[in-house]
Amino acid sequence: MAEGIEILEPDKDFPLHEGIFNNDIKRVSQLLRIHDVGQKDPHGNTPLHLAVMLGRKDIVHLLLAHGAPVKVKNIQGWTPLAEAISYGDRQTIFSLLKKLKQQSREALDDRRPALIQALRNIGDFYLELKWDFQSWVPLVSRILPSDLCRIHKKGACIRLDTTLVDFNDMHWERGDITFIFDGEASPNESLTVLDNKLKVYQRIRHEEMDAELDEEIDILMRSDIMAAQMSTKTITFTRAQSGWFFREDKTEMIGDYEAEFYAVNNLILESKKRREHLSPEDVQKNKVMMENLSKGSWDNKEFERRESLSPPTLADVTWKEYISARPGKFPCLGRQWISKESFKAFKATIAMGKDFPMTVDVLLDVLEVIAPFKQFQKLREFMMNKLPPGFPVKIEIPVFPTVTAKITFNFFEWRTDLPDKLFTVPRNYREDPNRFPDL
Repeated sequence: MAEGIEILEPDKDFPLHEGIFNNDIKRVSQLLRIHDVGQKDPHGNTPLHLAVMLGRKDIVHLLLAHGAPVKVKNIQGWTPLAEAISYGDRQTIFSLLKKLKQQSREALDDRRPALIQALRNIGDFYLELKWDFQSWVPLVSRILPSDLCRIHKKGACIRLDTTLVDFNDMHWERGDITFIFDGEASPNESLTVLDNKLKVYQRIRHEEMDAELDEEIDILMRSDIMAAQMSTKTITFTRAQSGWFFREDKTEMIGDYEAEFYAVNNLILESKKRREHLSPEDVQKNKVMMENLSKGSWDNKEFERRESLSPPTLADVTWKEYISARPGKFPCLGRQWISKESFKAFKATIAMGKDFPMTVDVLLDVLEVIAPFKQFQKLREFMMNKLPPGFPVKIEIPVFPTVTAKITFNFFEWRTDLPDKLFTVPRNYREDPNRFPDL
């Protein structure tokens, strides 16, 4: 045996996976008392991945009851939820989606005390940042939205004012929206969204209604299964140059701040999609919808109820054949994959202001609070990379496979005079618990 090479013994190293593969519920129940429910095998599959792909419904529920992680990807980039959509059992999708949202809330609740203390330690401030969305898809850029966000912070409270109610790569909704986080309130009362046109507000609940989950499942079962991730391990930054004949490092004023420009190199968005669960009619409808989008129209019809698909024929694969396959190259265990993979390199720049009063660490804490807004999740993910010195006063990031965002920090100032009423719901607003179903 070559020195330094670890030889795995499947029977000994992955007994929980093997028990699930062989549908041995009794052994799985015994192993769950002593075994890591989130362990990954050589293919990156957790026990939950395997149970879902093999259609072991009873074991799926058993694993979820023991806290099996749902938001985890295998080597191929797929989560247990993605595999559940492929398999097509509605109840399994429901259980995974509900557990995923619960685990996300619990993770934020665990971070909550430290996050609130971090906010208290920051001075009070007012910040403006502008979003400009662009696309390489013809005609789409001209209809993409822009937005000027205003953020007030006082004590453990944050207020975000925005004109984008919801945004993804296929749909956006404009409005006059305020998001309020009150760190001093109880978790169930801390997040509130206001619609300033309708003069209504909604507390962001910790529990989703089953009807809301059903609607989300209808969309998932009718859409491509998507996995997109931004490759950041190979990102490098080089000083951008300006001038025709005499090249020099590019420096410009961004708002009130002098900024040094950098080119972002090796920024690659890896996109994968699968559609083995879709009928030819589904594929055609989705194609028409994307064509309408490129022409500037959006038909936001409600999706009809989707029933469970007929279970796929299980592959004639033994445990030894599965576990011995090359990492990430295991045989298909469920519905035969219909997949497509693409890589797109993004040309991006970032402008670092050396005298910006806020630090990146402070901004990351603020962005964690307003993470329910999808575009801010992408900004936070990118900001967690090791950036050049300074503060990114202007930055370009891919937010969806076809959409790039340019974010500019227009204005910042420390404030000591912010009134408390900025962080409370106006008295003339009424509560509407269903105004923002996606939050």
